[in-house]
Amino acid sequence: MFTFKQYAESVGYIADRIGDRAPDFLAVLGSGLGKLANAVADPVLIPYGDIPHFAVSTAMGHAGRFVAGELGGKYLLMMQGRFHMYEGWSAQQVAYPVRVAKLLGAGSMLITNAAGGVNKAYKPGDIMIIDDFIRLGFDNPLIGQNIDEFGERFCDMSFTFDQEYSALFADIARKNGCDVRRGVYYYASGPMYETPAEIRAIRALGADAVGMSTVHECIAANHCGMRILGLSLITNMAAGVLEQKLSGDEVIEVGNAASDALSALVNEFMARV
Repeated sequence: MFTFKQYAESVGYIADRIGDRAPDFLAVLGSGLGKLANAVADPVLIPYGDIPHFAVSTAMGHAGRFVAGELGGKYLLMMQGRFHMYEGWSAQQVAYPVRVAKLLGAGSMLITNAAGGVNKAYKPGDIMIIDDFIRLGFDNPLIGQNIDEFGERFCDMSFTFDQEYSALFADIARKNGCDVRRGVYYYASGPMYETPAEIRAIRALGADAVGMSTVHECIAANHCGMRILGLSLITNMAAGVLEQKLSGDEVIEVGNAASDALSALVNEFMARV
């Protein structure tokens, strides 16, 4: 359980590095999508290991640092690599950077992930705007004593993802010839991929994509009043959808291939939001 003082100490370290300018957005970049940070002008690089009370990202394809700078006329604090519970971190550690970004002044969050396609109409390379998520586990960054500076004890999750942001991104994608999907993301802890039977159950519950991240950050961001745009890049079809084995290398490969197009969409979104 972190104290407000610990969050403030992390904020102080980052503020000393980026100066007085408050970030407009926290951008959380998923597996294979870290190249988005290359589009940031005049970046300030802050390794997670240098920040008091931060965890260190160990996931494949994650650089493990903040990249601060301008994109599309907005000042972003970008997470080039995130934390996952399968690395051994708690839900509070996973969500810790979100609360730090909020205290730095970020009122919004763009969060991306690499996900497996559960909906059989999807294909690798598709972008899905997240309309909602399903989390059946007991892990939750809000468990424990509530920190009132971030939000009230019981927060409503009915409108976690900002409808205006989602509609704007969908419009930008269509005008750029990209037919984005809109769907429900299912959180699975990992690090193993799901079984075919689990995927059939997940599909029956109404999910369109499955992944091992995102929900804890979104819970914390919603709790502290941030507006959220969530994007899943479908990097592979989930277990049992196709007759093939799943590979982490495929996730990185598809993420790298799609990163330039996704970067262009995000850049235009930031310019118009």
